[in-house]
Amino acid sequence: MTDSNYLTESHLVTSGMPPETIIEVDNLKAGYGSTVILDGVSFHVFRGEVFVILGGSGCGKSTLLKQMIGLIEPIAGRILIEGDDIVSATGDERRAILRRFGVMYQMGALFGNLTVLGNVCLPLKEFTDLPDDAIELIARMKLKLVGLDSFADRKPDELSGGMKKRAAIARAMALDPSIVFLDEPSAGLDPITSAELDHLIVNLAHNLKITFVVVTHELPSIFSIADRVIMLDKRTKGIVAEGDPADLRDTSDNPWVRQFFNRDPLPNIFE
Repeated sequence: MTDSNYLTESHLVTSGMPPETIIEVDNLKAGYGSTVILDGVSFHVFRGEVFVILGGSGCGKSTLLKQMIGLIEPIAGRILIEGDDIVSATGDERRAILRRFGVMYQMGALFGNLTVLGNVCLPLKEFTDLPDDAIELIARMKLKLVGLDSFADRKPDELSGGMKKRAAIARAMALDPSIVFLDEPSAGLDPITSAELDHLIVNLAHNLKITFVVVTHELPSIFSIADRVIMLDKRTKGIVAEGDPADLRDTSDNPWVRQFFNRDPLPNIFE
């Protein structure tokens, strides 16, 4: 049984609009070879929210992300993106689903031989028939959204860690996706840069109505950005908590969930 608090404090409820499901994961079973990492995982992501996937090391956060973006095929279950199953889709149908979301990988995954502008132009060149001047205009607009318009002609190795993450987010938004997946966006960043990135994510979600699905274990970021979270547990191979992170921290009836959010050490760890 999971803890749950369905968006009681979220901007989605206070807007007066009923939440609309944009992603549905249904009875997902995932693993590698004979090793099962996740079993019977089901949840919804609502349009326009910042949804965080968290948990301890080895709980399956990255595995779940890879399933959701179609990098790995699950053992069983469905993953619906705006109602269409990415697991069973093939050919043009699958390509159409893939265009509905962008991905920012943990280290940014920028191409070092291209400028920042060139990196953001790549998805537009690959997936559209737009002329070069239109592609460049759109890419520059995306860079302006993340505060990097004056760094368009720089190479990735000339950027700070936080700027690389921003450039990767701009590239993930190049095709105007409904959903952006972020893999450990705060990893390797100092606290100030991390807080600035958190602020950017929240602003983009609220102002552009983009749905963000974020994989992270960084508690300050979780409390800053999340409308709702699910917590995975490798012992149960599933979800042990779902809801508002502050509520889970303060009121969960699961001691391990409270321990995680309050950063309490295991008892007798040094004995």
